[in-house]
Amino acid sequence: MCGILGVVVADQRKNVASELFEGAMFLQHRGQDAAGIVTSGPKGRFYQCKGNGMARDVFTQSRMNNLIGNMGICHLRYPTAGSSAGSEAQPFYVNSPYGITLSHNGNLVNSNELREYLDEVVHRHINTDSDSELLINIFAAELDKFNKSRVNNGDLFSALTGTMDMIRGAYACVAMLAGYGIIGFRDPNGIRPLLYGERTNKNGTTDYMLASESVVLKAHGFDKFRDIKPGEAVIITKDGAKPEFRQVMAPKIFAPDIFEYVYFARPDSVLDGVSVYRSRIDMGVKLAEKIQRSLSADEKIDVVIPVPDTARTSAFQCSVSLNVPYREGFVKNRYVGRTFIMPDQQERRSSVRRKLNAMDSEFQGRNVLLVDDSIVRGTTSKEIVAMAREAGAKKVFFASCAPPIRFNHIYGIDLADTKALVGFNRDEDEIASVIGADKVIYQDLEDLIDCCKRDEIQEFEVGVFNGKYVTGIEDNYIQELEKVRAQNQRMKEYRARGMSLDTNVDQEFVDVKPDVDISIHNSGDYNE
Repeated sequence: MCGILGVVVADQRKNVASELFEGAMFLQHRGQDAAGIVTSGPKGRFYQCKGNGMARDVFTQSRMNNLIGNMGICHLRYPTAGSSAGSEAQPFYVNSPYGITLSHNGNLVNSNELREYLDEVVHRHINTDSDSELLINIFAAELDKFNKSRVNNGDLFSALTGTMDMIRGAYACVAMLAGYGIIGFRDPNGIRPLLYGERTNKNGTTDYMLASESVVLKAHGFDKFRDIKPGEAVIITKDGAKPEFRQVMAPKIFAPDIFEYVYFARPDSVLDGVSVYRSRIDMGVKLAEKIQRSLSADEKIDVVIPVPDTARTSAFQCSVSLNVPYREGFVKNRYVGRTFIMPDQQERRSSVRRKLNAMDSEFQGRNVLLVDDSIVRGTTSKEIVAMAREAGAKKVFFASCAPPIRFNHIYGIDLADTKALVGFNRDEDEIASVIGADKVIYQDLEDLIDCCKRDEIQEFEVGVFNGKYVTGIEDNYIQELEKVRAQNQRMKEYRARGMSLDTNVDQEFVDVKPDVDISIHNSGDYNE
């Protein structure tokens, strides 16, 4: 799960970098591992700044001053297979043909066959393990087939059709062609979100933006916007001509990832016509109904307390529906990152204590209902339950706005290997025992879908709950994904023990991931 952004401003004398930076701040929740911006002007030269870390740390003023041009794209990375190598920070770049740079949100599930095709058929070198690098090279190979000095919109749309014929999985992308313009496209199932917006200037010209969430568009004054449809693409040229939309791939089952509404998207965003905030309100209503059915007469709830921050909306509505007081029992340290991004269990456990502090006054002597958006590994939940008990809670009930997560997420959220999920092969009583709660109550899948669906959307990608993925059976990909995660974890352990990875001690790790990208020039001094 990542954040992507693309902007073309009509005034070709204006630098767009500052607007991309501001947009990145609105999308920071979607990826805190790495950030990157590439800009370009009328002459086609690319200017790049990217690296590991938060946007505010990567995009310093001195680096931003070197990002020139009236169009550009941005990426905020959340690593989907546990990799945090600096060389895999996006946007990615290829110089042939024409010069292309691309930001990708999602996961491709046929990466092995794509890698083989690129190597054996079109002879394109792949330098990282990122499926985003595969995607940009597939697109480049399709464009190369035209063998023209210059391409047009029709060529680009045809190349996208050829690309989508080959790739499978989840993808929302913004790409930039040197000296030409910006391209946005979305997978035929619409798993990952992408929106398009327009902003009219005082002189009558129009600026254009592509973004992962509507909140960015609204904040920047793009008051006319819509979702890119599944299988649709748009081309926005550098000269300010009216953008061209085309259905480059026939749409399949329209099934956005329901985790966008449960957890990842900001509550003030609207994705595919569905208000994230309203869907979370509805989750609170449905969850309260499930709680009332699940608790016996002697299991009285005295107070509802959310696990910050995403669950607040649902928890508040849950308390209203239950007619039970709502209290903020945990104070959050906002300077600690998301715990499920931490590389190992011990770090994750200690991070919970740094991240949250329980207020004794809200727990002492009470039967507490804790409400969270979901339960993944159970590590965070176990620590939170322990904190509630230490603060004096008599009983601790734990409610999840999402159903039990029993399967791998394969479309861009690095939850855990299947066997590491607390819901794997366990019922609710067993899960309660693992996390130390008196009882665990999960939202029913049917209720969760009802909370999110509208006229435009009736189905969602819910494979993490039932193992039925919208692209079909993906056993081979899941096995490969778990292998990559295991390799990355072993690399971290090797480094933690001070062992060299460039020796023959373990042949599996001779191919070490570099920290620095070798594509176009990184602007600014990275030793400052």
